[in-house]
Amino acid sequence: MQSYKSTDSQGNPAHNGHLTRSAFAFVLAGGRGTRLLQLTDWRSKPAVPFGGKFRIIDFTLSNCVNSGIRRIGVATQYKAQSLIHHLQRGWSFLDGRFDEFIDLLPAQQQVAENWYMGTADAVFQNLDVLRRNQPKYVFILSGDHVYKMDYGQMLAKHIQTNADLTVACIDVPIEEASAFGVIGQDENQRILSFTEKPKDPQPIPGKPGRAMASMGVYVFNTEFLYEQLIRDSDERSSTHDFGKDLIPYVISRYRVFAHNFTESCVGMKHEQPDETPYWRDVGTIDAYWEANMELTKVTPSLNIYDEDWPIWTHQEQLPPAKFVFDDDGRRGMAIDSLVSGGNIISGAVVRRSMLFSRVRVHSYATVEDSVILPKVDIGRSAKLRRVIVDKHCHIPEGLVAGYDAEEDRQRFHVTGKGITLITPEMLGQHAHYLR
Repeated sequence: MQSYKSTDSQGNPAHNGHLTRSAFAFVLAGGRGTRLLQLTDWRSKPAVPFGGKFRIIDFTLSNCVNSGIRRIGVATQYKAQSLIHHLQRGWSFLDGRFDEFIDLLPAQQQVAENWYMGTADAVFQNLDVLRRNQPKYVFILSGDHVYKMDYGQMLAKHIQTNADLTVACIDVPIEEASAFGVIGQDENQRILSFTEKPKDPQPIPGKPGRAMASMGVYVFNTEFLYEQLIRDSDERSSTHDFGKDLIPYVISRYRVFAHNFTESCVGMKHEQPDETPYWRDVGTIDAYWEANMELTKVTPSLNIYDEDWPIWTHQEQLPPAKFVFDDDGRRGMAIDSLVSGGNIISGAVVRRSMLFSRVRVHSYATVEDSVILPKVDIGRSAKLRRVIVDKHCHIPEGLVAGYDAEEDRQRFHVTGKGITLITPEMLGQHAHYLR
């Protein structure tokens, strides 16, 4: 496989392949993502489609592969079949002859008669997997965020500071910080405090409107990780979670450092020091819609066309998108939109929208400011605006959604920001068995 080189914070080539080859990535991908509502009724959050052809987990896994980490374990639990199906078909290119692999790690009650009880417990229950692979360093990663990051830069910093644990962090508005673990650090980036989802987040000194948030990206020295997981598993009062239990415990006892995302964010123009690095937690319907819509802009913050840091995924064998009819009032076209393979826009108009694969939009229909997931059929004269349409929906001829929130609430889910979510079950179609 081709090796992709990244750059350091000064734009110089980074050469951390010899470090990342000694690392193992443990990806936590078992969460439901309840704030995504019906989008995760039949799939876990990491398996939710994103960006026209990807799944959310593809971004974390691509970061691993592009950084040179090719030994990866993915812990699954909640409604994992869609995720497993995707990983088997899209990520089987790693070559075991070179000790490259992605192992699926479902909860198997190997240690006790429990499923994964928390993020730390998920890793603890797979200590035998880690021990067999004998890594020097272990990355603990979340599989449900969208970002591009060179983990090699973080590992190099971890080694340079002689840390036991390094936590990746990002500067966020303080009003959003309650959704994350909030970090307090000294001038050397040594972490002094870590509070999981605080009601009153601690601001960054000198920046009263900002807080330093954990990204859910950790790198441990392997033996130190083993010791802490075993200790935490024996602690009856623990919830066995990294953010709530393990990290707060080790901060005052060991060398724990923060790593600022700007030092390893891929794709930033470093001549603009105030540029905000791209990292999205698409954990709500509104955030999911906004992140997808952002990609339809002329110059989106996330560059999915970057050949030096590609986003790997399952490549379906599909024909090109097709646009047919050029009559007044019946013209097949898409403007300011992303349209994937296998789509047919037949005498319909699509504006500022994200269409995943195998979508058909029939004559006289209009789709605006919308996210249409795979295998959706939009009937004639339908009008959709500011909607998310889940996979396998058949939108009936003439249906109107996204124009009258009160009317939509009688059939669909409408968010506080006015985004309408439509699923097959809401249409009485009960197609989940096809996913």
